[in-house]
Amino acid sequence: MKDFAGTATLVRLALRRDRIMLPVWIVVFVSMAAGSAKASIDLYPDVASRVEAANTTNSSPALVSLYGRIFDPTSLGEVSLFKLTSFGALLVALLAAIVVVRHTRGEEESGRLELLSAGVLGRYASLTAALIVSAGTVIVMGLLTALSLIGTGLPASGSFAFGLTWAAAGLAFAGVGALTAQVTEGARTANGLTAVVLGVSYVLRALGDSASDGGTRWISWLSPIGWAQQIRPFAGDRWVVVLLPLALMGVLVAAAFALVRRRDVGAGLVRPRPGPATASVSLRSPLALAWRLHRGTLYAWGFAFLLLGFIVGNIASNVEGFVSSDSARELVEKLGGVNGITDAFLSSEMGVLGLLASAFGIQAALRLRSEETALRAEPLLATGVTRAQWMASHVLMALLGTAVLVLVGGLGSGISSGASLGNMGRQVPRMLAAAAVQLPAIWVVTGLVVILFGFAPKLVTAAWVLFGAFLLIGQFGPIFDLPQGLMDISPYAHTPRLPGGDFTATSVITLTAIAAALILTGFYTFRRRDITT
Repeated sequence: MKDFAGTATLVRLALRRDRIMLPVWIVVFVSMAAGSAKASIDLYPDVASRVEAANTTNSSPALVSLYGRIFDPTSLGEVSLFKLTSFGALLVALLAAIVVVRHTRGEEESGRLELLSAGVLGRYASLTAALIVSAGTVIVMGLLTALSLIGTGLPASGSFAFGLTWAAAGLAFAGVGALTAQVTEGARTANGLTAVVLGVSYVLRALGDSASDGGTRWISWLSPIGWAQQIRPFAGDRWVVVLLPLALMGVLVAAAFALVRRRDVGAGLVRPRPGPATASVSLRSPLALAWRLHRGTLYAWGFAFLLLGFIVGNIASNVEGFVSSDSARELVEKLGGVNGITDAFLSSEMGVLGLLASAFGIQAALRLRSEETALRAEPLLATGVTRAQWMASHVLMALLGTAVLVLVGGLGSGISSGASLGNMGRQVPRMLAAAAVQLPAIWVVTGLVVILFGFAPKLVTAAWVLFGAFLLIGQFGPIFDLPQGLMDISPYAHTPRLPGGDFTATSVITLTAIAAALILTGFYTFRRRDITT
């Protein structure tokens, strides 16, 4: 057992480090499920409305590809939560893998694990502790999600099956994260490999679900995300399917432990190739270096946003089929903030793209802190590069990167919705405008990261907590009828609801000014503090 010595200590350390992040994300996911269930009680009050919505979904390849197939059109639980079954499993899986990589390869890359290994620490302790924390997180999340669904009035069996779909996907990809952390020498590369596996899994699930009867639906069974969906909560509750993701986790974890035994601390199965002795001309400025560091992530996110934009635009022509009752129409228009069901849907989905782009902005701005703590910033600042130049290079990548993402998403949705609705010349500029008005709120959130980095760098990850709070308020405030004063705390509440709504220049200018003030204050405070680790 000496190989596992110190595991309990590392578990406590990991829980302390993530004492804010993990509870926040658990609350976000549980609230998403409960909010969706509560809203659907009004959205689909009878069996006829549920059957109509299910038939609309199952007849649309775009909807089935994005969310999955509805197996029981009469089930309130399934119709309520079909959007969150596979898509939620995707997000939970990503979270589980990130937690494992963060506490294994991330600790090795920073040098902290080697320092801890100087004491009484077994070879397997780090990986074991990371898996315990990750698995515990998704299991608790699944259990609390089930209890929240029961609280909304949904059947207990289906509620626990739904919670199990999320937990099962998370456990499977905790194993994926454990393996990728052994393959590479960098945490970002390990997360990138995990994202590729996750993307392939989601595509396989989408291809299988959208296939015709008797066609290639078996492809879904090649995907861990497809396995989670095949548990079929509220539509038969096939408990035995959970054995597949558990078996995959077992195999991947066993392989990860075998690799831990055979490699040195800090090394990976695949060694990075050595770089050139001197930098090229295109890499001799802080901005060029920042572009090199961020471009891979931006390319991947850009492709995802373009794809999401096309899917959203394609779905727009089918929105009318979801909302046959007057109460349902009122709720959708309330969420979108505009008149007209199609415009309300597009406005709501552009808000979601804005939230996703904010996550990129936070991630890109947090690179400032990771470069500082990894001791890569100090050598640069010891040259002729000023603090303002170095900081500006990463902040600019965050600001421009988010702009590129939402505009790419808006372009994709404009082309797709224009083609499906037959008015592309009108839809493209409307959707680009709807995308552009998301930017001030996104930049406010990015500005929060910048000011925290400058003023209180050790608290910079609290930006994720604020983002989670804004997400909950924005997505579920209208559903739960929260006070308007509380909802106004979120910068996203002041974004014009385009297309279809009224454009208010005052809110756009105000949000932009707030973002500029936050960023400038962050620059000012960073110039006057010490470089810390």
